[in-house]
Amino acid sequence: MNMLKNITLYHLMINNKKMIGIKFTPDKVLQALIKSLDNPKWSAHYNMAYVLNTKNNLSTIYTTFKGVAWINYNRFLTNRPIHTTNEEVDIDWYRRRKVTEQHRRCPEEYLLKLELKRYANSTIRTYVHFFEHFINQYPDIDLHAINESHIRGYLQLLIRQHKSNSCINQAINAIKFYYEVVLGMPNRFYEVERPRKEFKLPIIISKEDVLALIAQTNNLKHRCIVELLYGSGLRRSELINLKIEDIDSKRMLVRIKQGKGNKDRLTLLSQNALLDLRCYYKDWKPKKYLFEGQKGGKYSGQAVVNVVKKAAFKANIKITVTPHMLRHSFATHLLEAGVDLRQIQVLLGHQSTKTTEIYTHVATNTFKTIKNPLD
Repeated sequence: MNMLKNITLYHLMINNKKMIGIKFTPDKVLQALIKSLDNPKWSAHYNMAYVLNTKNNLSTIYTTFKGVAWINYNRFLTNRPIHTTNEEVDIDWYRRRKVTEQHRRCPEEYLLKLELKRYANSTIRTYVHFFEHFINQYPDIDLHAINESHIRGYLQLLIRQHKSNSCINQAINAIKFYYEVVLGMPNRFYEVERPRKEFKLPIIISKEDVLALIAQTNNLKHRCIVELLYGSGLRRSELINLKIEDIDSKRMLVRIKQGKGNKDRLTLLSQNALLDLRCYYKDWKPKKYLFEGQKGGKYSGQAVVNVVKKAAFKANIKITVTPHMLRHSFATHLLEAGVDLRQIQVLLGHQSTKTTEIYTHVATNTFKTIKNPLD
């Protein structure tokens, strides 16, 4: 095979019909082969040839170019794994909710695909919110007729509303999910530009502030919540999904099942937290989840936020403290104590050390070796 020749396949929507886009570098052999396909046409807008998107045409492209050029399917085919989270997916709420007659609802096939792929409830909320917000900007346009210019117009609206880059990226993901996953057109909107990724340092609090915050919790239950968030470096979602059997007191470990990215992991269990957890268990007697609401069932994420904020306010901490800041503080304090970065990565459940390396930018031992020029 001549590796200098290659073609790349794309998903195109032209005149409300699915097309297979064929991009290639100028070459007489490739041009002749493309002309041999069934009714090929040229798009000046996309700067590529295209044919009708059918199984027969896709098969013909493969047989025509096999042995002549390398066919790049990366933008055309997808093999995303289905989520395997044990979290109970509640999607019927979006079907039952009452909205105004003018409100354009999220298509049923969108909800069904989210349900079948078992996305986390937080992701479902985000996707449905942004996609409905998007399609309600264009209430009279058929969804299949929406193109890159419509998406750019919507993103421009978000920018004018001073939405963060993270928010804009979430909106793009929600829109692309419909066209690429629901309609089966991977990289359909490959020309839509994403905002540049922001680099923000994690906000942490000192160990003294953490201890003061714990001391100001209202009751034993709240104290255990804060101790696990900090002492085990848990995400809020991981904390509220903990079950009683996930606390391994013999090995002094906390077992996180299907955390972010659907990964299981083990992390540290504080001796102080264990003592408080034992007293809490005797007093509160949770049935299934380690922390449960007043009416039973899983403790709410907002309740965890309120616990941390109230305790921080009472501890006279000048900044607004969130549950995730306690996780950041856990990682940073370990790094300052000399714990290896790779070990911290495992405890936090980061897929890459690059994610964990951000804590080197805020750990005090990074700066202690540097002599201030003023001194």
